Amino acid sequence: MKVLVVGAGGHGQVVADILRVENGGGHDISFGGYLDDAMYAARAALGDVVLGVTGDWLKIAHDALVVAIGNNEIRRQVFDDLVRQGARFIVARHPATTVADDVHIGPGSMLCAGVIVNTQAVIGANSIINTSASVDHHCRIGDHVHIAPGVRLGGGVHVGEGALVGIGAIVLPETRIGAWATVGAGAVVINDVDPGATVVGIPARALVTSTR
Repeated sequence: MKVLVVGAGGHGQVVADILRVENGGGHDISFGGYLDDAMYAARAALGDVVLGVTGDWLKIAHDALVVAIGNNEIRRQVFDDLVRQGARFIVARHPATTVADDVHIGPGSMLCAGVIVNTQAVIGANSIINTSASVDHHCRIGDHVHIAPGVRLGGGVHVGEGALVGIGAIVLPETRIGAWATVGAGAVVINDVDPGATVVGIPARALVTSTR
């Protein structure tokens, strides 16, 4: 299965590495190249693996796509546009992950090296579970979410659509993170976070509240 990675930046290169490692481990999957709307700048650093801009996806032989853009809103826009055009997506999952057999992972999501996802968890579409993050039992992760490196989610945590949980943050069990909220790096979340809010600190407190 040949997979094109949309986005040739840092996160895109991580996802390309995941695909290469999967291929090296005997999985029927291979990295087919990047699509990037800033392809000429990317090409200077990455060479001929940058095959075109996002809109070229139909012209290039492939079996599936992954949108590997770190910004949640931009990733959502690109993913939704591609869905409307009929694109097919896979889950990019590094072999060095531990994922319970009953976990559901939506199309286009990415699980990086060292990730642990425990029983009965659900991960939505087009979400990033980044390096060495842990998602405990019965968590619910929405679409277009980014769980950053080293995050610890207790059991039964709900993370709404488009939310960002920053590097090293800890979220206590049964806590809810609202849609498009931001949890700052290193924060300890002991109470629910409102949609669109930004919380920081120990314990986490609201910094900015959005009307979104």
